[in-house]
Amino acid sequence: MQYRKLGNTGIDVSLICLGTMTWGEQNTEAEAHAQLDYALAQGVNFIDTAEMYPIPPKGATQGLTETYIGNWLQQRGGRDQLVLATKVAGPADWMAHLRGGPRLDRAHIEQAIDASLKRLRTDYVDLYQVHWPARSTNYFGQLGFTAGDDAAADAIAGTLHALDTLVRAGKARAIGISNETPWGVAQYLKLADEQQQARIVSIQNPYSLLNRSFEVGLAEFAHREQTGLLAYSPLGFGVLSGKYIRGSDDSHSRLNLFESYTRYSSEPGVAATGAYVELAESHGLSPAQMALAFVNSRPFVTATIIGATTLAQLQENIASVDVSLDAEIVDAIDAIHARQSNPCP
Repeated sequence: MQYRKLGNTGIDVSLICLGTMTWGEQNTEAEAHAQLDYALAQGVNFIDTAEMYPIPPKGATQGLTETYIGNWLQQRGGRDQLVLATKVAGPADWMAHLRGGPRLDRAHIEQAIDASLKRLRTDYVDLYQVHWPARSTNYFGQLGFTAGDDAAADAIAGTLHALDTLVRAGKARAIGISNETPWGVAQYLKLADEQQQARIVSIQNPYSLLNRSFEVGLAEFAHREQTGLLAYSPLGFGVLSGKYIRGSDDSHSRLNLFESYTRYSSEPGVAATGAYVELAESHGLSPAQMALAFVNSRPFVTATIIGATTLAQLQENIASVDVSLDAEIVDAIDAIHARQSNPCP
């Protein structure tokens, strides 16, 4: 396993981070524990979860993922060997089952972390992240920006103050943001410097062969401000493995279970996926491992968050750390990208 620094914290995190959002919906607790055991045996020390998991979010299952992790931690021990990250949900109509509709103010953030710590059976998390912004902006598949009425939105200054309070109280060692834009990143950094408050150390945004939009405005922040990318959906909901263009009939796969998950299934996305799969196979590579190896190799990436519903998938994904792409393959990837840039934002 390879390790990289988490921002300026001095914390070493594995290049492969174990994502958990299927646990409690597509995966049982026993399967979740088996994944944790295997990942740790391969040198993975970084686990990412969220208070809203599993997905799709609903009241009946909310919090199960953290509970599974907490039960495993209680059985296994060794909390100090792990880097544990979770997230507080932002406002959204589809999250009304959580606190009557989550906010990013101090009261909601304190309630959220206390509930997460109880489920996780720990008294601190290593990284506490804002899952998505309170204001209207372009995230979750939107490239274009349309201004909205943000009069009732929780201001970043208040959110940062609440996060800083958690760090000072020892409930979180570091803080990060997710699904953010360059403007949002700049605001968090500016306010932290002005108010002498905790600085964000990571940005958890989508990044894959089908969506390289992070490179445009955020990669420079990641490099210059030590706010590296925690890349989620590096396989685009599994699309880049090639299994869907081959007509996967796996009834347990995400896209076959949840028809509304179409972010990576557009016509341009399918065309680009076909080109990437063909490229990988022409070089004797697994399409999934080529896609992950590309993300792993980016200098602005702190960790690649992989998720799996089977141990076989997990084994293949973790093994991507041992795959190196030569210049010829990278040039071919860039050529496909130039023809079909960011087909699935």
